[in-house]
Amino acid sequence: MSIGDALADARRQAGLTITQVSQRTCIRETIIRGIEHDDFSACGGHFYARGHIRSVARAVGADDEELIREYDAAHGAPQAIRAADVFEPATPIKIKDRRRPNWSLAMVLVLAVVAGYGIYRVVDSTTAHSARAQASSGRVVTPPTHPAAASSKPAATPSPPTVNPNVVISLTAIQDCWVEFTKPDGRFLVQAYVIGGSSKTWTFARAVRMDIGNPGGIVLTVNGKKLGSPGAAGQPVTLSLGPGKPVTS
Repeated sequence: MSIGDALADARRQAGLTITQVSQRTCIRETIIRGIEHDDFSACGGHFYARGHIRSVARAVGADDEELIREYDAAHGAPQAIRAADVFEPATPIKIKDRRRPNWSLAMVLVLAVVAGYGIYRVVDSTTAHSARAQASSGRVVTPPTHPAAASSKPAATPSPPTVNPNVVISLTAIQDCWVEFTKPDGRFLVQAYVIGGSSKTWTFARAVRMDIGNPGGIVLTVNGKKLGSPGAAGQPVTLSLGPGKPVTS
């Protein structure tokens, strides 16, 4: 028995119409009819097809895991990725080559020190001579105070805000929802199905793309910023998420 036949048979045994299944799953009736005829072209891709099969199966009381295995056997399971690929540094570390000492620069610095010391000696000698002249004449001259010296200590410059090097994504499901994360180049990272009434959090050390199957049934928080529902119920969306920055479509 094919996937579509199994779902259609389970729906009829449960006494449900396609309209009722659509209302329970927030999946359009045309997509459900196509799935029952083993036509997954309207699902929008393998990821969404798996999510639709799982959601419909649970609504009609069928074994969703067995149907997903049958689908993966026919269409190919999502390719797994190593944890090292998920948490690899977002920016490559560059190792600087050891440079030879710059003797010309050293000579310039030595000459600058000698010239500075000579100027200091001339100024010091002139100041001492002026002080002796004032002492012999009996006059005391008070040097003027620069306005900047009388001003209060300058306020400390506030340090720039710290940016989180990771992207932290928290999802609270009001209704059942499936999500998939990929790298910006499309390589698969992880897939999850979040049951309504539960929450889940993911942390990545690099920018990611997030596909959401039922955006109207969730509340999304990214990098500590609450974004609410990123779309309408049953209308899949794709978001681009980066470390320490808000979400972009």
